Amino acid sequence: MTTSSANPKDNHLVTEVDLENCAREPIHLLGRVQSYGALVAVSFDWMVQHASGNLAEVLGLEEARDPLGRPLTDILPGDAIRHVRHRLRTLETGVRSTRIFGFALGERSFDLSVHQSGRHLILEFEPQQGGSDRDALAETYPLLQKVRDAGDLASVAHEGARAVQALSGFDSVMVYQFQPDQSGKVIAESKIGAAASYNGLRFPASDIPAQARALYKRNLLRLIADVDDPGVEIVPQRSPEGEPLDLSLAVTRAVSPIHIEYLKNMGVEASMSVSIVKDGELWGLFACHHRSPRYVPFEKRTAIELFAHLFSYELTRLQETTRTATESRIRDMQARLMRKLADGSDLPSSLLSVSETLNQTIPHDGLVLVSNGEVTRTGAAPSDAELKSLTRFLNTAASSTVYATDNLSQEHAPAEDYAGRCAGILAIPISRTPRDYLLLCRREEARTVEWAGAPQKSVSQGPHGPRLNPRKSFEAWQEIVRGQSAPWIEEELRAGELLRALLLEVFLRIADDTATERKRAHDRQELLIAELNHRVRNILNLMRGLISQSRREDTTLDRFAGSLDGRIQALARAHDQLTRKNWSPTSLTDLVKLEISAYAEEVSRVTITGEDVLLAPEAYSAMALVLHEMVTNSVKYGALSDRNGRVAIDLARDDAGGIDIHWRETGGPVVRPPERRGFGSAIIDRSIPFELNGEAEIDYRMTGVTARFRLPPRYLSEPENVVRLQRVDKSTPESKPQLSGPALVVEDAMIIAMDAADILRDFGASDVRIAGNVRDGLREVERERYEVAILDVNLGGEQSVAVAEALAKAGVPLLLATGYGEQDDLRAIYPPCRIVQKPFSNDTIGAALVELGFFG
Repeated sequence: MTTSSANPKDNHLVTEVDLENCAREPIHLLGRVQSYGALVAVSFDWMVQHASGNLAEVLGLEEARDPLGRPLTDILPGDAIRHVRHRLRTLETGVRSTRIFGFALGERSFDLSVHQSGRHLILEFEPQQGGSDRDALAETYPLLQKVRDAGDLASVAHEGARAVQALSGFDSVMVYQFQPDQSGKVIAESKIGAAASYNGLRFPASDIPAQARALYKRNLLRLIADVDDPGVEIVPQRSPEGEPLDLSLAVTRAVSPIHIEYLKNMGVEASMSVSIVKDGELWGLFACHHRSPRYVPFEKRTAIELFAHLFSYELTRLQETTRTATESRIRDMQARLMRKLADGSDLPSSLLSVSETLNQTIPHDGLVLVSNGEVTRTGAAPSDAELKSLTRFLNTAASSTVYATDNLSQEHAPAEDYAGRCAGILAIPISRTPRDYLLLCRREEARTVEWAGAPQKSVSQGPHGPRLNPRKSFEAWQEIVRGQSAPWIEEELRAGELLRALLLEVFLRIADDTATERKRAHDRQELLIAELNHRVRNILNLMRGLISQSRREDTTLDRFAGSLDGRIQALARAHDQLTRKNWSPTSLTDLVKLEISAYAEEVSRVTITGEDVLLAPEAYSAMALVLHEMVTNSVKYGALSDRNGRVAIDLARDDAGGIDIHWRETGGPVVRPPERRGFGSAIIDRSIPFELNGEAEIDYRMTGVTARFRLPPRYLSEPENVVRLQRVDKSTPESKPQLSGPALVVEDAMIIAMDAADILRDFGASDVRIAGNVRDGLREVERERYEVAILDVNLGGEQSVAVAEALAKAGVPLLLATGYGEQDDLRAIYPPCRIVQKPFSNDTIGAALVELGFFG
């Protein structure tokens, strides 16, 4: 939320300020950079023409003390120049800027941004602080997955705010969406501590003037690390030709004093804005605020910028889902209208027959059809006399598109008399000569708009004339809006256009452009039919194979139907698991439990031990069928057919990285080898060797079936993703955990910390604070009294013992989360606590909380 003014320190850049040019000030020509970086601008022949005053200090090079008019090769080493020249090739492809991380200058490393600005090449240097932030890129996908799993705009925005806060570490992150009048509304917010809340509030359009919005489209991330940073001057301020340096794309560009004042009025000491650009337009911003200075390394900012790009794609995907539903309803209306017309119904009655579907697609309070001089209406609508004036007004609008307004009286003064019936209209022209219309009307909707402070700014007399002051108060300020209807949103306008095309096609002689659009729809339909046919053939071929092989194996109809149904269900469950996880690697243990729970009545008679692995999607279906056959055979003939029988399954990694699955049945009836080898036996014997190049052995011993299956490492996840199998303590009382106060999570893995916080909130925690290291954890312990805390053992190379001791001293019950197996060693150095093995879940955390006495 920005407003800005020319820097009063640069008097030669300031023109006379009036109330209009406050919104037009050249904020890209401030002539300064923020002091966390340094800037140098060179000509096409690599002569230094501008430089920030801190260049030598930041680079640590004496050669940079007096750089102006010298070749850049006099300042930077030759290998560094060659590195920059090599990377500049990307600019030739139309890329606006290039970034070099870990750019070495002597013993120092920098993050470097290079971009073209007019006739200058601008290089900006930021010293690397504490190594690389490449892990931020790895964190982006799981955060995006949470956004993808959200089902509506509010949830998508909320997860987006949480993700940017997790990546950036700012106290508060808001998702700020631009409205049709260019005001902004905070539609989601994620904050910690006592940061002010602006969720649901509106900010006037003047807070972000047009020229600032244009810069947000060009430069997608803007960091203000410290509002008290005076910045560093660029010298010279102007070229010999009198031109200032254009800093539009500069990442270190200084900040307008008026915007600094604005932020200070909000109690903000550092901020970052990340543009959300959708369909080439500025849809909104991630607005980040911090109550103390905060610098975010350039590489991490790049990861955040990448997340914002992907977030905009998710917005588009959500919009496409809505559009698909809208188009489906429009097609349904088309089919019904065509049937009505084929039955001889006239236009008005045919249209009224689909009014319910139309209202679901475009909600309205009244409908008017003006066709061939006849008027048909339903619901709240203007009278015939009022319509005559209204249609003449509509005839002055374009005939090739819908017309929509939520404040009709503002455009058509007579409408003020009937705003109670029709304050807003969506007018769909359905012919050219004469002009006929379908009008959808909405009543006046007097509503309260909550602004973040009064939207009007005060005016004061400054040294250069009157200027607009930034607002000093951001307390919620209410405004009652009358004479307007609910606004017509983008999807409703799109539905109106689709309805217009439909009506032109159905009721009027189809124009050439409508015929073209119909051909496109036909082509799309043909493509969908071809894809559907392809998928259906694949499914039918698979079913045909199962039917054919099962028929050879089973002699009776009941046995044939039962075995076929079981195998189809096994495949369905496997594919359901895969599709719910977007075809990502999936737990082998989960698959085993899934098959056992589907067929075995007493799951407790099956034990699973050893190391879990994640199966690649290519191996999942084959493994599902093998396990299905093993489980069903055991239920029908083996250990699980007898009340005393047991099945032990052990998972063990071999030296080559593969996994051995050992199956052993005991306590069941006497085993007899099968008299013939059917399809089920073929699945067990051949699926893994044939499809996965693995191994399969089965031995029908009299005392119980044993089997061994080996999966090669290529079908397993990377070793660091393989975790110990979580055991469930059956002695845990069957009580539900219940929290009521604040809780603390100390965990350096962001995704794990967020999941732990969500689990604690699910159990009733009133607030959950997250700390990522020992220092922040100790600060949180001093700041507040917590009901319970979850601590990771290893926090980025430090152990959390100090935080645990501080919590124990304060009397806070502890849960210690660890991926290590040496629990006795942990108990020796930590205060009394409950230890939970990673990966934890709602069940394991809940059981530990119950053991600590938190249950209702």
